[in-house]
Amino acid sequence: MTVLIRGGRVITSDSDRVADVLVEGEKIVAVGASLDGGDCEIIDAAGKYVFPGFIDPHVHIHLPFMGTNAIDDHASATRAALAGGTTTVIEMICPGPEDEPKAAFHEWKRLAEAGACCDYTFHLAVVRFDDLAKDQVRELVQTEGVASFKVFLAYKGALDIADEQLYELMAMARDLGVIMTAHCENAEAVDAMQKRLIASGRTGPEWHEPSRPRAVEADGVSHLCTFAELTGAHVYVVHTSCGAAVDQAMLARDRGVHVWVEAVAPHLVLDKTRAEQADFEGAKFVMSPPLRDAEEHGRLWRALADGRMVTIGTDHAPFNFAGQKEMGRDAFTCIPNGIPGIQERVDLVHTYGVCEGRIDLQQMVDVCSTQAAKIFGMYPQKGEIAVGSDADLVIYDPAYTGTFSRTESESRTDYSGYEGMPRLGRPAVVLRRGETVARDGRYCGSEGGGRYIARPPTH
Repeated sequence: MTVLIRGGRVITSDSDRVADVLVEGEKIVAVGASLDGGDCEIIDAAGKYVFPGFIDPHVHIHLPFMGTNAIDDHASATRAALAGGTTTVIEMICPGPEDEPKAAFHEWKRLAEAGACCDYTFHLAVVRFDDLAKDQVRELVQTEGVASFKVFLAYKGALDIADEQLYELMAMARDLGVIMTAHCENAEAVDAMQKRLIASGRTGPEWHEPSRPRAVEADGVSHLCTFAELTGAHVYVVHTSCGAAVDQAMLARDRGVHVWVEAVAPHLVLDKTRAEQADFEGAKFVMSPPLRDAEEHGRLWRALADGRMVTIGTDHAPFNFAGQKEMGRDAFTCIPNGIPGIQERVDLVHTYGVCEGRIDLQQMVDVCSTQAAKIFGMYPQKGEIAVGSDADLVIYDPAYTGTFSRTESESRTDYSGYEGMPRLGRPAVVLRRGETVARDGRYCGSEGGGRYIARPPTH
């Protein structure tokens, strides 16, 4: 099928021009003025932006965690992603400490193959590192296109690994050319503070942030970067919530450490007062690292604008308030962590980043699409509008005004973390490899159709 997107403002990370985009089948075949597609479908993009499909580098869909499982499945989460303009997701595979890495990979992939509507790939969390796990991890890199690992410097006794194993794993990642993504805190310090708070009767969600303050996160980034310096591994710090943590990464970068830093949407637009709401409403906003003081918003946006932070993800972790977040009514340590947002991310960045003058449109494309494609080995197949790239395209209406609402979400979560917040702009049409799959913020494609992206090691 041939599609001609006519007269839009085509915006990539390094260009901004009015042009036509011609699509044949799954690929872009021409970008230029006054293109002729012959007898084809024409999408009038006059007055609209044409973006490359957005990439969310950090999502959780199938997530067994804290005695429950995330409420989305791959169908609902990826419908939500596409409705919001995200055409590719990188999901975290999060096995338990007794699980074999190979079995976990095939479990996550099987679930995605059965339901995913957008394209997808995986970061493999390594929480077990005995001889069997080492062999399986190597095999997955070599045979299944796994090109990024994940480690948790948090969740003592559940997901964290010892420093001896961390060193060996990072040396392996260097040898394999795999990038190491990391949740950076200090598991021992968090555990000690949480026990003390709970013992003193401070059990509500408002105590989650004080149990893992900014200093703990900054320490975790410093710790990771020290190991990266020792091993030569390339590292990517996920969901960085505060300027102090960014500063530690930049100090390491100045020493020659290969480190990239990710922001996620909740930390850019929400603050810790959300988790301090009465009647346990604050549980909806418990995530780790936690929401911080509002003053951190400016620090993070400035870091995105000047390139110290390079991507914006969501850390989408969808748990219902009813029956799941409520598991922690007696202790905040039992509240499943996460704020849903896979559908809202692009519009949040446009509304609170571009429209408020914090970043420009090309930077929006760079941090929400192109950098993720480059860092994680998918460029220029993804993250670009160029001849030969996948026809993942978002025709975006900047004139749309409204508010964020749970009623407009494709996610199964029973609340929105952004309910009632102003929304400026939304995707008018979304193409996944040349097929229209969303219109006006709603999914309109068929079931499934997502494709696994095997990635070569690139670091």
